[in-house]
Amino acid sequence: MDCHTLILTGAALSALSGWPAVALPARSSTGQSLAALMNVAGCGLGLAAVWMFFVDGPAAPLSCPSPVPGSDFIVAMDGLSAFFLAPVLLVCGLASIYGLQYWPQREGAANARRVSFFLGLMTAAMVVLVVAGDGLLFLFGWETMAVSAMFLVATEDQLAETRRAAWLYIAASHLATLSAFGVFALLYSQTGSFTYSTLPDSTSAAAVGMAALALFGIGTKAGLMPVHVWLPGAHAAAPSHVSAIMSGVMIKMGVYGIFRVASFFPEIPLSWGLLTLAVGTISAVLGVAFAIGQHDIKRLLAYHSIENIGIIVMGLGLALVGRATGHAEWVLLGICGGLLHVWNHALFKSLLFFGAGSVIHSMGTRDLDVMGGLGRRMPTTATCFLIGAVAICGLPPLNGFVSELLIYLGLFGAIQADKSSMASAAAFAAPGLALVGALAAACFVKVYGIVFLGAGRSERTARVHESGPAMTGPMILLAGCCALIGVAPVLFAPALDQAASTWVAADAGLNARVAELSLSTLAPLVPVSIVAGILFALLAVGTIVLLRRVRTSPKSLTWDCGYAAPSARMQYSSSSFAQWLVGLFGWALRPRIHLPKIDTLFPADVDFESHVDDTVLQRAVNPATRFFMWLFGLSRHLQQGSLQVYLLYILLIVVGLLLWKPAGS
Repeated sequence: MDCHTLILTGAALSALSGWPAVALPARSSTGQSLAALMNVAGCGLGLAAVWMFFVDGPAAPLSCPSPVPGSDFIVAMDGLSAFFLAPVLLVCGLASIYGLQYWPQREGAANARRVSFFLGLMTAAMVVLVVAGDGLLFLFGWETMAVSAMFLVATEDQLAETRRAAWLYIAASHLATLSAFGVFALLYSQTGSFTYSTLPDSTSAAAVGMAALALFGIGTKAGLMPVHVWLPGAHAAAPSHVSAIMSGVMIKMGVYGIFRVASFFPEIPLSWGLLTLAVGTISAVLGVAFAIGQHDIKRLLAYHSIENIGIIVMGLGLALVGRATGHAEWVLLGICGGLLHVWNHALFKSLLFFGAGSVIHSMGTRDLDVMGGLGRRMPTTATCFLIGAVAICGLPPLNGFVSELLIYLGLFGAIQADKSSMASAAAFAAPGLALVGALAAACFVKVYGIVFLGAGRSERTARVHESGPAMTGPMILLAGCCALIGVAPVLFAPALDQAASTWVAADAGLNARVAELSLSTLAPLVPVSIVAGILFALLAVGTIVLLRRVRTSPKSLTWDCGYAAPSARMQYSSSSFAQWLVGLFGWALRPRIHLPKIDTLFPADVDFESHVDDTVLQRAVNPATRFFMWLFGLSRHLQQGSLQVYLLYILLIVVGLLLWKPAGS
């Protein structure tokens, strides 16, 4: 059995995994357990196929006739698709296990059967999308994934907020689908086939249209600024293990689409690379800036997804600049940094959403300002969340540091370039990446401190308890994966080299030069491994020694500056901690601030509120939507409800078409 047969068998098993949950009684834990087992088995077969690919090499493509005459569905796994498959299969398998306790069917959790059914279907759709060797099969997987995710976002459809998030998601998703149709229609017009192939000319209008549709159309699914508006609401509304899949791997399907389309071009204009680098930098900086101002823990993590997608696209932009200028080193560092960050973000973001879900499952709320002191009652969740927080900040010895280091090395090389445009772009992007790291660190100091440290801010914190093994187990495994890549990145260099070679294959000359290079020799991965290993060992020993020295100390109140009635609410809130940073980016965030009015002579209770809404959604998308609703509303009088009137409309249009003559005919 080759890797293609194995991966398709696993995808079929995942696609069918939801049926036991649907067929058995609504409150049956057996159905949900069987569904999870089948999806985990399907993901396991898929991971075995990926391993087989990297060990034994690619297999012969599979094909079968498609409904479109003269076109076939083609399954062809290459280095790029295999690299994207691994996190999809790992995260989806772990999410199925996590959901057994987070969204248990036996306790009558609303729509639990729907979650099991569409989770397996979405897993299979993403697998099909990534292994597709032609545009038709890609679109089939893409649309199946989009519809499945919509039903998962709408799980709690009794809530108006959830319904709005689901509708906004499906509207944005169909914009991305329309763009994908446009990309492959243009591919067909240039090559005469929907099969992935090299374009004959990178400077034609069709090629430029493909590039624009990929970046700003398919990029909608990835969550790039400013086409990100669906992402925060959808991630917040979905169950936490679904949010982990959406943030960890589903939005990477948009990234995969951009990477795949970029691989079609034999030559890359320098302007494309500079534009991609700028879009990635802006998305990264504004994504983390919006995250800092959030009160909802899941919306906060969702904005960090926009940030990290921006970092991945920065790596792609650097690689495109390298292809445009013939610098193989920039190509390898940029594409490998971006691809490794695909893995890293899938691991630590899924870990963080699992950790947030554990807190939400116990607290019953997503509001940061009612949490506090949970680390004592949820030590495993707190430890795993801390590991994810350190990783997402790009700090050693964890995985986020390694991928960002590769991008830094490429940018530093580009700064020394002869062309001023390249040096200026790199000089803009490198400080931007550093700013992103600093802001991410500030944001997660806020999150971790407010959620897990200090005193509880509400009575709910007294009832908090640690989650069960089905929820903590996946978190521990993901935390271990973050540590493994951080300590031993050299182990993954061959897979990165193979993916990079696949991506640049359309440029024969540059491909040969990239093949001569090796990431393990171009980047200091071995020294990074040694330093990270030493640092990891020192941290482990220090933690053990510190825990052994802990002594129970008497509880006492913190000095309250003479105030007679201190309370836990006097701690820093999410708004107060982030106030100066929100003010720094006020030009983009546009925070809504409600200041208390002093209109009495004596002290009284007052309230101060600060909210950061999505600026693009509130100031661009919503007004445009209202305008078009008004515009289309003007034509409602044409809708008479009479069949005879509708037939008259058809007749008038047909007559008009018959009378119309194109110019010059």
